[in-house]
Amino acid sequence: MPKPLEPASHGWLSPDWPAPAAVRACATTRAGGVSAVPYATLNLGAHVGDEPRHVAENRRRLRAALCLPGEPLWLDQVHGTRVVDAAAQPPGCVADASFTRQRGVVCAVLTADCLPVLLCDVRGTVVAAVHAGWRGLLAGVIENTVQALQCPGAELLAWLGPAIGPDVFEVGAEVRAAFVAEDAGAAAAFRPSPAGRWLADIYQLARRRLARMQLSAVYGGDECSVSGATRFYSYRRDGVTGRMASLIWLDSRGE
Repeated sequence: MPKPLEPASHGWLSPDWPAPAAVRACATTRAGGVSAVPYATLNLGAHVGDEPRHVAENRRRLRAALCLPGEPLWLDQVHGTRVVDAAAQPPGCVADASFTRQRGVVCAVLTADCLPVLLCDVRGTVVAAVHAGWRGLLAGVIENTVQALQCPGAELLAWLGPAIGPDVFEVGAEVRAAFVAEDAGAAAAFRPSPAGRWLADIYQLARRRLARMQLSAVYGGDECSVSGATRFYSYRRDGVTGRMASLIWLDSRGE
């Protein structure tokens, strides 16, 4: 059986968290694919205007490099709160998170500034991937996913992947007001911007949501997709651009 490539070999990210051996996870960067500018090079999104043959080859390279047990469940992400069982849904189903208890099923989300959240339990029996833009975050996509795992929050681990950083995520007063109305403590995640708006810390907002679910073992959250132009895709920075993937699965080779 081929040995899976270490994510760092491509410049991809391997979550630094104490997950069980059976839990495999990776977040891609823009390196390692065949797409041309403005999607250069490892665009994994089929909905952004890239050549379909390039996306197909990039996904093939992803599967081969990580020795994935199957094609990831690619979701039709709509900034909502629907969570699906990845083993029971067809490709392209509308959802913003998926989970699985079945080995060999790969959960994945695509991002280019929105926050990817990977989850697993301490026993290595269930995993999940969450697409958490500010709309989904506010509406409860993280809470819905944690509930779907049917594990106490204290028995879960979370990893926050590359997203728009707190120094550049400028939002209007209505966004801040919506978060603060739902959680007064969320005010700490906003500070005034030079333009008279607000800079939001999506990582801090996600940590607050996780903490409310009794999930305190949170890792990652130290990358910025906007400022890392050579490493990450960013919709806010570039407009037309590719998408990165954050993936997680249960692998029997880890037993």
